[in-house]
Amino acid sequence: MKAWLPGLLRLAVLVLLVVFITSPNWFEPLLKPLTENGAPAIYNQGSLLTLTLQHLGTVLIATVAATIVAVALAILVTRPVGAEFLPLSRSLVNIGQTFPPVAVLALAVPAVGFGEKPTLIALFLYGLLPIFENALTALTTLPGNVMEAARGAGMTGWQRLMKVELPLSAPVILGGIRLSVVIGLATATIGSTVAAKTLGEVIIAGLISNNLAFVLQGGLIVAALAVLIYDGLSAIERYAARRMGQGAE
Repeated sequence: MKAWLPGLLRLAVLVLLVVFITSPNWFEPLLKPLTENGAPAIYNQGSLLTLTLQHLGTVLIATVAATIVAVALAILVTRPVGAEFLPLSRSLVNIGQTFPPVAVLALAVPAVGFGEKPTLIALFLYGLLPIFENALTALTTLPGNVMEAARGAGMTGWQRLMKVELPLSAPVILGGIRLSVVIGLATATIGSTVAAKTLGEVIIAGLISNNLAFVLQGGLIVAALAVLIYDGLSAIERYAARRMGQGAE
């Protein structure tokens, strides 16, 4: 029974999340005590479902772009022709972690305007480092005997990369993507300060109007998404690791 408990809890969180963002008015009695002077308990300046989907879409686009760039850089610097670019690559992927997200947004707005674009830039820069470092670690710690066997089988460099290196590195790379997604989910909320459509809109509306109910519902949706997506990606990571283990046998 205990083994099923974590799964049941996750399922309960998922069901509650779906019900809340599709039918938030059902929860109004629970949130009403957190309001003052007859203020609305449920965010009424937009659809929570639409904002949630837009929030996830922004994070997805930024994460896909960061994954492509970070993995490509990791592959480049682990080849003999690109080894000398490792320090430069590390400097590039650390840019996002050097500046606070608000500073990145402030610098991006004059260049690309308000809306989703500056938020995507900030999330992209913030997502590079964990994916790059995990990909680099994975590609530089592959079993030597496996690589020698691949060379002995007459595989070209491209074949070794696609058929051996990347498949074996997949679980570790997925770990970096998982961390990047969680960071992105939280960071995307500040995108609403530059008119991006994210769940930060709900939180900011609550802060401006001193409405704790708005702040709580926006924060809880982001937290629930982060937990569920983290667990989902962890399960995929474990599955990939088992598949690689079985393939190695």
